[in-house]
Amino acid sequence: MSTTAALPARRAPDGFAILTMIALCAIWGLQQVAIKSTNTFLPPVFQAGLRSAIAAVLVWGWARARSTPLFRDDGTLGAGLLAGMLFASEFVCIFLGLTLTSASRMAVFLYTAPCFTALGLHWFVDGERMRRIQWAGIIVAFAGMTLAFADGFARARGDIHGSMLAGLTGDALGVLGGVAWAATTVVVRATRLAHSSASKTLFYQLAVSAVVLLALAAGLGQVKVAVLTPIALVSLAYQAVVVAFVSYLIWFWLLTRYIASRLSVFSFLTPLFGVTFGVLLLGESFSLRFLLAALLVLVGIALVNAPAQRRSA
Repeated sequence: MSTTAALPARRAPDGFAILTMIALCAIWGLQQVAIKSTNTFLPPVFQAGLRSAIAAVLVWGWARARSTPLFRDDGTLGAGLLAGMLFASEFVCIFLGLTLTSASRMAVFLYTAPCFTALGLHWFVDGERMRRIQWAGIIVAFAGMTLAFADGFARARGDIHGSMLAGLTGDALGVLGGVAWAATTVVVRATRLAHSSASKTLFYQLAVSAVVLLALAAGLGQVKVAVLTPIALVSLAYQAVVVAFVSYLIWFWLLTRYIASRLSVFSFLTPLFGVTFGVLLLGESFSLRFLLAALLVLVGIALVNAPAQRRSA
């Protein structure tokens, strides 16, 4: 079913949108470090569920303060439940993946999401078509991701202890997380959720994922807490308040005003922030091959966004 007639016109990112996306990418890049630093004190799936639950309560309070209806029957329940399940799947992959691979590598592999988002929107949403130069950018960025995976295989070769092989599993979970994130974005844009407020769209995802993740944590025997340090508490607060509440509200607000595929490709900046934070805060290291992979991703961003910048000139 086409949604063109009912959807408001969306435009290419302007200066405000670009600066906002850069700030969001820095926030999301730091998220991987926050999650990994807390995995020692809170089991990963339980941590993810707590994060969603806290953020869902904050979104409910925000919507109530602004008199934004969250529970009105507007035909979005099915799409909202699907988006919430996909959102939960994404964070299962992220939180479990970070027990197996570094925050730097997770940041790179998770952000294959814009590639899958652009492909999904191209096929399922009118007005989100990609031009040839944009496809070239997607291909270059995907080449960077492939090179990063090849770097992992090279490191795993001959590893008798299996730690590198476990790292490759973590890398693969990062890619699966990216696929789930992309699918969530497509569901939001291709269904009646496109007409909903940012608060309601986000509440669906947080509330459903909180239930799913906490139930899964209980089933896995992960509902337990080790000694919580101040760093762990700050990390959990950062994930729930800054990332899951503030940054996601801004992200969904941007999606109502700008072309989603053009916004999504800016997410390729997040791996660069993620690698930087991983090195500076966790002491992680990376190879020259991995650095080249990240640079290819940056070139992909430039190619995908060049037409939009020329058109607005």
